[in-house]
Amino acid sequence: MKKLLLLVMAAVCAVTASAQEPGGMNLGPRLSIYTNTGDTVLGVGAVGRYRFDSNWRIEPSITALLHEGCSLDISCDAHYVFDMGVVRVYPAAGLTVNDIGRWAAGLNLGGGIDFDVANVVELTAALKWQAMFDDIRPNPVVLMIGANFNF
Repeated sequence: MKKLLLLVMAAVCAVTASAQEPGGMNLGPRLSIYTNTGDTVLGVGAVGRYRFDSNWRIEPSITALLHEGCSLDISCDAHYVFDMGVVRVYPAAGLTVNDIGRWAAGLNLGGGIDFDVANVVELTAALKWQAMFDDIRPNPVVLMIGANFNF
């Protein structure tokens, strides 16, 4: 059993596909905490990334909001990535639609950091402010952590 586990780990680490190359993609789960919403709202979701060139990528995401009266947050952000080897830092800007209180659209502004764990896995942490285009509720600040798997 130990040999099988070692073989599987070696195969995962040997894969050379990378989401850091132009045309690269990755997918992964994400845990989000929405603050400045009256009550703190927890979200569980999925994210995908597509890299256009060595710096620009797009990140669509969908998050299920785990709070009474809330259902979804759907976002799409653009990132400009500063690649420093194992670590990447990026500012982000994009659009969001969610129903924290009621349905509204807004603007995402923030940034994040990615850490390579293996050739095909990275951990990510991000922070963004959602400036909503309605004036009846505060603008959420979202803290996010997750893992991405490169294809």
